[in-house]
Amino acid sequence: MTEETEQHKRRGHGGNVDLTRGPIAGGILKFAWPLFLGQLLQSLYNMVDAWVIGNFTTPEAFAAISSTGTIVFFILGFFGGIAMGGSVVISRAFGEKNEKKISIAIHTNFLMALITSVVATVLALVLMPHMLVWIGIPAEVMNHAADYLRIYFSGICTVMIYNTCMSVMRALGDSVHPLYYLIFSSLVNIGLDLLFVVHPAFRWGIRGAAIATVIAQGLSCILSIVRLCRMEGCQRLEFRKLKWNSKCMKDVISMGLPTGVQNAVLTIGNLTVQKNVNALGTYAMSGFGAYAKIEQLVFLPIMSMSMAVTTFVSQNLGAGKAERARKGARFSILLGVGAAELIGVVLFFSGRTLVRLFITDSQSLAFGELHSHITSLFFFLLAFTHCAAGVMRGSGRAAVPMYIMLGCWCVARVTYVTVMFHFHPAYASVASAYPFTWGLSSLCFSFFVIFSDWANYYRRKNAA
Repeated sequence: MTEETEQHKRRGHGGNVDLTRGPIAGGILKFAWPLFLGQLLQSLYNMVDAWVIGNFTTPEAFAAISSTGTIVFFILGFFGGIAMGGSVVISRAFGEKNEKKISIAIHTNFLMALITSVVATVLALVLMPHMLVWIGIPAEVMNHAADYLRIYFSGICTVMIYNTCMSVMRALGDSVHPLYYLIFSSLVNIGLDLLFVVHPAFRWGIRGAAIATVIAQGLSCILSIVRLCRMEGCQRLEFRKLKWNSKCMKDVISMGLPTGVQNAVLTIGNLTVQKNVNALGTYAMSGFGAYAKIEQLVFLPIMSMSMAVTTFVSQNLGAGKAERARKGARFSILLGVGAAELIGVVLFFSGRTLVRLFITDSQSLAFGELHSHITSLFFFLLAFTHCAAGVMRGSGRAAVPMYIMLGCWCVARVTYVTVMFHFHPAYASVASAYPFTWGLSSLCFSFFVIFSDWANYYRRKNAA
């Protein structure tokens, strides 16, 4: 076999990275690095939103955009979780080198995105006013929050289709083109933020930030669809092939629904936390929101490793390489945990300085600094939970993360915050819930990762 043929083989179909061959650490890092950069860019342009609103509008507007993030994730998290099931199905077919299954999985996933994007738009616009009331948004913040969410949710279909296209490309081993589109959307979003919010000709405030986000995501959505339509062979998206395939749709839903339910119910738990923060007033809301923007940086290596290990495990189990999947899982977990803890140590000592990027008043800064001191040294637990969850999803056991997260990050977190806040209604009662529940989930995942035979689950399921 010539060197050129071997390199082409390792690249897989259509120039995508085949994670079933070559050095494990090198393959994972090569795939995860663009994911990390993409997550970084996405976080940066979210931070630019917050920075522009925090510095060129009112404290009420900043509190609004900070407190609505959980509501946005409630909708995107549920439907995004279902799309994640589709990416696992595609990765598995890619590992099997089954071109027919690859084509069916891609078109089923895209059809699912079209259907769910319509449902999500209607559902989000109907539920939004009630959710704002339920989490106790103060009267002075309510109009700002409603304006932002009304515009954002009107264009949520573009966000969902865009995210699905990203998931399809990553499932096929392509983490580079999603990075290009994130660079593009980041630059567009930043430019439009400055135009719509800062420029004297507009001064649209929080509405301008929402419009900028929708336009940027919409343009990236178009680019992503064009990319899929120009792929080669079985990976090409062709609209005439968008047909309902019951078996594949069942596989996508069975793999993705647990993650979608998990994300939605976890968001309800986080909304309970947000409600208690809101009860402490605008300064607490601003401090909590500003710290959350900084904490996004912690999630970059964590989520990059979690996404990378899901694809790695899926492809290798599809190719029948269980031991390679185990080695890749160990490497990903250790790298994710180490990187997260390093960032946590930095944040512990520089929390106030970093939070000051978004807010300047001393009362809000105090809340943000307190949160960093309580949570940052426990980021290794957060990383272990997410990476272990990625391993379970990649192995086809998506229900395991769902049950663990629901029990630890929803039931236990809500119970903890409710009881603690009742006896000690202070910000520390809310912030301490995070390391407590991260520790619980890490204990549970340790059992499944170390003692269960997750690497052979897919083989046994197919043989049954």
